[in-house]
Amino acid sequence: MVECGGLENRCSREATGGSNPSLSAMYYTYILKSQFNGTYYKGSTSDLEKRLKFHNAGKSKYTKKYRPWKLHYYESFETKTEAIKRELFFKSVEGHFWLKQNGII
Repeated sequence: MVECGGLENRCSREATGGSNPSLSAMYYTYILKSQFNGTYYKGSTSDLEKRLKFHNAGKSKYTKKYRPWKLHYYESFETKTEAIKRELFFKSVEGHFWLKQNGII
């Protein structure tokens, strides 16, 4: 099962493969919410805590002007490829509607 966080842990996707996620590195697709103006930012990383600090430190050109950011939602994956695919889906028109339909954004 793919782990999800935020919004009462809403997630029903199953991960592919059978390895135990706790025994390997995890990759995350995340959504941040600006506490400044309520906009959302979608990305992927292998370290959620470090990435959130990066955004809040103003080290990202796009997110710098909308600080502070709060982790709004995330999903974990066993591979970097899966996390990036999910990030690209979230950034697509289809993904935007899926996120709205599921009450995530």
